This record gives sequence, C-alpha cells and structure tokens, in this order.
Amino acid sequence: MIFDIENISIYLRPGKTDMRKQINGLSALVETEMSKDPFSGALFLFCNRSRKLLKAVYWDKNGFCMWQKRLEKHRFPWPQSEDAVRNITAEELKMLLQGIDFFHAHSELKYKNVV
Repeated sequence: MIFDIENISIYLRPGKTDMRKQINGLSALVETEMSKDPFSGALFLFCNRSRKLLKAVYWDKNGFCMWQKRLEKHRFPWPQSEDAVRNITAEELKMLLQGIDFFHAHSELKYKNVV
C-alpha cells in the first residue's frame, strides 16, 4: 500500500537493532521497548549497528508491512543514544533517507529583546 507520509506519525528507535528480526520481532519491539501501539498505523524505523540497513514497519488495515533500504556506500545518520523514542516529521524522514544529518542541525533560537 502507498500511504500519505505527511499524515502519519513516524517513530524512530535510537541505537542499534538486530536486523535478523522480521515483522513479528520488530512489532514486538514497538510494543515492549518503544511503548507504542504497533497497530496504530504509525511508521516505526529501525537501524542496524553499522547504520547501513534501515527497516520500517507499519500496520496497514489488515496486516503488517515492512520495507528495508540497504546502503551500498556511506551510512545513515542515526542517534546512538537509546534514551527515548524519537518522533520525526515526514520532512525529517526524507532527509534521513537522503543522508542528511538533521540530528545535529542548528536549533531555532527565540529571543524576546534585542538589547
């Protein structure tokens, strides 16, 4: 199924994930370690130790779907801290797949006074 990436929640699991896991193992990780509902229709992203393989799992009305992308050269930018699940935007997902490291981008500054 092709879904509207702009209108779904996208969650990223920081750190490394054992990529021998398939749909059952990854959806169990969503529930147990990420404390999220794997049946919510959200997209859940996982990356391996070498950061060359990315897997995505989501529920599609009557079953789970999984896709993967393997890089032949370079690595995915990926947060190594396993402190918390990250919720990312569709724009950040596009940057991630293009290799842009938005995790270390400048943060927005907000000031109240000039002087």
